[in-house]
Amino acid sequence: MSIIKKFFLIAASAVVFSGCAMAPAGGGASAEPAVAAAAERLRLAMIDPTPAALGALVADDLSYGHSSGKVDTKASFIGDLVAGKSDFVSITITDQTIKVAGDVAIVRHTLAADTNDSGKPGKVALKILGIWQKQGGEWKMLARQAVRI
Repeated sequence: MSIIKKFFLIAASAVVFSGCAMAPAGGGASAEPAVAAAAERLRLAMIDPTPAALGALVADDLSYGHSSGKVDTKASFIGDLVAGKSDFVSITITDQTIKVAGDVAIVRHTLAADTNDSGKPGKVALKILGIWQKQGGEWKMLARQAVRI
């Protein structure tokens, strides 16, 4: 084999292997639809909450930050929704973006909702930052922070 052929084989191999090393674990862009589906299931579960549906979508060590500054755990997040302390009548999500890096996904969106917290009707408009993590083959919300707009 000529020196030029060897050079091109080595160069081509380097390009192929460096591309593989830069591909994110967990699928990158190919994981985005699965993350979006999990986020949609959470949206629906927040409107019609059950402990089982919510529990399957949030991590055990959830940190759920409200725009008021209150921070919920998994237990308090689920408990407040199921008890109606935090009651979403409707939730509309717009401007959603998803960035997957390995087994973590950053989800940003705008949330507009009609609420009935503890029987008091209201409306909220929020920007949301959600951190999702793939755990046991499923995407779960690990952290969330909201700010009022």
